[in-house]
Amino acid sequence: MTSMATPEDLGDRLRGELIVPADGRYDDARRLYNGMIDKRPLMIARCADVADVIAAVDYGRRHGLLIAVRGGGHNGAGLGSCDDGLVIDLSGMTGVRADPVGRTVRAEAGCTQGGLDHALHAFGLAVPAGIVSTTGIAGLTLGGGHGYLSRRHGLTIDNLLEADVVLADGRLVTASETQHPDLFWALRGGGGNFGVVTSFRYRAHPVDSVYAGPLFWRLEDAGEVMRFYREFLPHAPEGLSPFLGLKTVPSTAPFPAELWGTRVCALISCYDGPAAEGEEAMRPIRAELPPPLLDGVTEMPYPVLQSMFDPLLPSGYQWYWKGDVVRDLPDEAIEVHLAHAARAPSELSLMHLYPIDGAVHRVEVEETAWSFRDATWSMVIAGIDPDPAAAGELTAWARDYWEAVHPYTTGGAYVNFMMEEGQDRIRATYGDNYARLAAVKQTYDPSNLFRVNQNIPV
Repeated sequence: MTSMATPEDLGDRLRGELIVPADGRYDDARRLYNGMIDKRPLMIARCADVADVIAAVDYGRRHGLLIAVRGGGHNGAGLGSCDDGLVIDLSGMTGVRADPVGRTVRAEAGCTQGGLDHALHAFGLAVPAGIVSTTGIAGLTLGGGHGYLSRRHGLTIDNLLEADVVLADGRLVTASETQHPDLFWALRGGGGNFGVVTSFRYRAHPVDSVYAGPLFWRLEDAGEVMRFYREFLPHAPEGLSPFLGLKTVPSTAPFPAELWGTRVCALISCYDGPAAEGEEAMRPIRAELPPPLLDGVTEMPYPVLQSMFDPLLPSGYQWYWKGDVVRDLPDEAIEVHLAHAARAPSELSLMHLYPIDGAVHRVEVEETAWSFRDATWSMVIAGIDPDPAAAGELTAWARDYWEAVHPYTTGGAYVNFMMEEGQDRIRATYGDNYARLAAVKQTYDPSNLFRVNQNIPV
């Protein structure tokens, strides 16, 4: 920060708030979703509108500040903040405007998935997104975005129509297939490398009630469940999206007390359609596998499913996660998974395999920056616990697990499931698309102003 720069210079230009370390609100404002990460920015600009974002970008650029951009604040690696720099906080920009006739929706970048679901559900519509309603749509979208509707309707980016972006030079542009198409290509999976996206416009799909919920089997049955799952998924109706988890039943309601603390293999499913169709789609699961410990699949409104895990994963817990993208699930990999899942260090620690087949495969790899168009699952391994004293154990378990299964993966990961892991991992993640991303970065952010992210340097 240059000697002539003062917080007042920026604060006077904002309709929103500027929070500095002397402010009583500072510790709350800088707190991250991942309690394992603690950062102390010089100032936090809580933006009220696009003009505030432009002012903050201009200020940070002029004064040589490190800039981090925070949307919903859900980034596991803590990349929505920085030490000794400027946080551009978009969490107050939460407007959503649905167009039920055109089946589109525009949402500001501070909006959470729950906010988007709520606004669209009134019209029986939804946008494919993740599985936790507190997730911010900005980071989720820019990383690609997969969830319960992806097998039928694609990734979140496959439903993105345009984005408003404040560039490094302070200009506001709209990126779409016809305006700044190279930037639009890069935003669809390339993360926050290219500017501050202030709003997104999406295509929405008819989704109302779904037939959804968890099925749990004892970990002793997990090998059989996983072998069945790898054969079942390619032939399952695209309206059915079951993700697989190696987990522990949390010791809390609404789970039956007799199952608390039980290690399980889970299929958590969503059928986008009537319950009778969903029952038929899931019939092979119930017919060909051992009776489950718990069958919680039922008809529910889509936003209820999207918020099902929220109480288990509040802000502030300790998180260490590692991701990879997976094409195949051979028997040897299953054995590695089971060995490490059996040693999970806490009830919340988990491994999930999210399906990314179906409609995701009908987009060519060169059409968007997201490069895994021939894969089957996006995997996350996460060590999670509320106790800060558990951080070392969580980290060691997740790293050891990931290192053991990594040889059975593509080598790259969904960027939203990565910690700060270095350039080799970022290159592996983007594959043949990396060179084009670097060229777009050179065009739109040649000084690498936006580098607090899974960075593509110039």
